[in-house]
Amino acid sequence: MEELSNIEQESKEVRIPIGPIYLNGDLDIPTGARGIIVFARGTGSKSLSSRDQYIAQEFNKNNLGTLLLDLLTVDEGGIEMLKRDFHFDIEMLSIRLIDVSRWLLNRSDTKGLNLGYFGTNTGTAAALIAAKELKDVVKAVASKGGRPDLAEDALMYVESPTLFIVGGKDAEAVDYNKWALDRIVIADKELKIIPGSNNLFEEQGAIEEVARLACNWFKKYLL
Repeated sequence: MEELSNIEQESKEVRIPIGPIYLNGDLDIPTGARGIIVFARGTGSKSLSSRDQYIAQEFNKNNLGTLLLDLLTVDEGGIEMLKRDFHFDIEMLSIRLIDVSRWLLNRSDTKGLNLGYFGTNTGTAAALIAAKELKDVVKAVASKGGRPDLAEDALMYVESPTLFIVGGKDAEAVDYNKWALDRIVIADKELKIIPGSNNLFEEQGAIEEVARLACNWFKKYLL
């Protein structure tokens, strides 16, 4: 995996008001960008995943802006007794993602960019629901190791081209994603399985393949 120093230096820290809370994010808009991808995560982690940072850097190299953020606050992610409830509150996560999207659509530096979502884990379900609600705005969705099955009621209405990426060693995740893919009936859709990888994509070359697949998908539909 390449060094992440460039994205760290170029990113702009932003605070996004969502009702009574603020979500912190890293916004990066390369010169000449025509699209922007929101990373939809629901972990409440204090720090961004190095794998997500790497993927964002690859997007940036290909004229795609990125907004890396967590749909949970640190406090919500840190309350162990309630963490699961927050993490799986898909309705709350999707509402926050919709609000984040509207925030981007109202900024002078991002409102003209084509919008895409990159979901992980339960953030994938939130991304699919938000894509259904903002069908005229969200141009594409991709996910890595996601739980699209948790967006069951929205799947048949999703119109945004959708790509699921899963690790071949995680049979349960493969089943979840195949099940969800079958229920997307309107949009262009694809499932990519990375052989020999778990669903965290920790194996050598796995995250690079995730980045390549997702980048090609967004370039096809956002640029």
